[in-house]
Amino acid sequence: MSWTAAFDGLHDIEADHQELLERASRVVALPSGSRIYGPGQAPESFLLLLEGTVRVQQVSESGRELVLYRVSAGESCALTTACLMSHDDYLAEAVAETPVRAVAVPRDVFNDLVTRSTAFRRFVLQAFSSRMVDLFRIIDDIAFQRLDIRLAQKLIELAHGETTISTTQQQLAAELGTAREVVSRVLG
Repeated sequence: MSWTAAFDGLHDIEADHQELLERASRVVALPSGSRIYGPGQAPESFLLLLEGTVRVQQVSESGRELVLYRVSAGESCALTTACLMSHDDYLAEAVAETPVRAVAVPRDVFNDLVTRSTAFRRFVLQAFSSRMVDLFRIIDDIAFQRLDIRLAQKLIELAHGETTISTTQQQLAAELGTAREVVSRVLG
């Protein structure tokens, strides 16, 4: 079975375009902790995750982190899509949180398929639109929701029904878009 079966929407691609996609792309494996891209780098390929999780984050000059979103199996990275379509460099970084298996679609093939394949373009834009909605929710949370409530929700989410959580205040701060000291104060 083709790797394209792992992605909703790719089964609609025209046969000749699907053949190009499968022939030109390659499956890559990355160990946990790998930096997939960082600020100032131009994307060389469109990544589609088969297995694993990638954390996309913004890091300030002072080293403070903000987790923008995670890419999981069956998904693509919205920032990569935006950079490929606009011919811009990355402004954030992506790190493999777990071992990752992904399909790398070369930039020229991505551009060709976005131009010529209605089904591929729809697949790319639907994934991109969905991630944009997620980013606006994050912005709304950071700007308008009380930190104590967001922290409580994050702790419940991380607990997975258990009574203990294995995380640090720094990790919580990155997830919530705040400083570690603020998390410490709210927990106190």
